Amino acid sequence: MMFKKLMPHSSQLFVLLRPGFLVGLAILVGSLALALFPTIFAPFEPNVFNYSALKQPPSMEHWFGTDNLGRDTFSRVIWAYSVNMQMAFVATIFALVIGVTVGALVGYYGGIADAIFGRCVDAIITFPFLVLVIAVVSVLGPGLTNMYIAITLVGWVYYARLMRAEIMGQMANDYAAAGKVMGYSDRRIIFRHLLPNAITPVIVYWMTDMALAILLGSSLGYLGLGAQPPQAEWGVLIAEGRNFITTAWWLSLMPGIAIVLTGLGFSLVGDGIADLMRPRG
Repeated sequence: MMFKKLMPHSSQLFVLLRPGFLVGLAILVGSLALALFPTIFAPFEPNVFNYSALKQPPSMEHWFGTDNLGRDTFSRVIWAYSVNMQMAFVATIFALVIGVTVGALVGYYGGIADAIFGRCVDAIITFPFLVLVIAVVSVLGPGLTNMYIAITLVGWVYYARLMRAEIMGQMANDYAAAGKVMGYSDRRIIFRHLLPNAITPVIVYWMTDMALAILLGSSLGYLGLGAQPPQAEWGVLIAEGRNFITTAWWLSLMPGIAIVLTGLGFSLVGDGIADLMRPRG
């Protein structure tokens, strides 16, 4: 058989009922709902000033308080879900596609392509990921688009390394050799047989990477290199509240909690997918 099919296993199905996976899934579903429909959940416009309600603490009217311009912090945190969930997906999807494609080709063909890829990887991983991203954004200029470009330029390497290793491991199996004997094209062997069997660790890594993308995007927003004010984004909100940390603690605390909860959701779902897709004996 050319394609290894993993039959459902009772222990794998049990993963779906684990509290950790269910909590993570609930967090992600809730986060997506807030990101897609912020007008339903946010009671106020995120950028409307109210000079009669400056730096008010959390109350029944303003659940997360207000900022130094009277803007409702709860509404701004809700609207920030749209930007930060976009970061999680857009900042990683291009790196995922490029890295998986390059890693699959390099792992299959090897030779000089593998040698060139190895040197490229060595050059990139020599420097800390955040430092490289900041350097690229500094050259291109601040903003979400340039941030996505910077993360893609640096991040694809990590997906490619992982996919290359998985493809090389799958090529040691009999079904890969059988495909060549039967005259299948390289394209069919790579993308129809090797890739589906090698993609599981990459998907698990992607879930974790989306959590890291939110943290990275928020960090760049805090530094003024990502989303720009007055756009509601968690890093921007934390940066706006840092000067009032002793008098209006809620301005930085509430978006910080949102970052932690959303990252926790991605991590718990990623762990559940890893357990679910792990082969059982």
